[in-house]
Amino acid sequence: MKIEGYLFVFCALFFAVMDAIYWLWSHDPTGTTALALTIGLAGLTGFYLLFTGRRIDPRPEDDKDADIAEGAGELGFFSPHSWWPLFTALAAATAALGAVFGWWLLLIGMLGVVLAAIGFVFEYYRGHFSH
Repeated sequence: MKIEGYLFVFCALFFAVMDAIYWLWSHDPTGTTALALTIGLAGLTGFYLLFTGRRIDPRPEDDKDADIAEGAGELGFFSPHSWWPLFTALAAATAALGAVFGWWLLLIGMLGVVLAAIGFVFEYYRGHFSH
């Protein structure tokens, strides 16, 4: 994680220099503020990666002599047959159209989003696939 941390810290320093040059040439407060926020974001990310990298064991990515197989492992569980993403997308599309056409459709869409999210979360707690 050291390399990633140093990369983000270097980006923050680069953005700081570019922010100063941008301010001297343009005197634009909006762009200067946006670049200052970019400095903060890159610095925060770099600090987190360096801070966390000191407290965990080295990863296979940090070893120059590591094999690809050393980084293999379980990445998580992904449902192979879920219909809930489709229902969630349809409900979100209805809510987005409700923002255009009327508040009543927005409320129906938001109700659908809430119900679809509940179904998505509790999919494996009910029925045939519950454990």
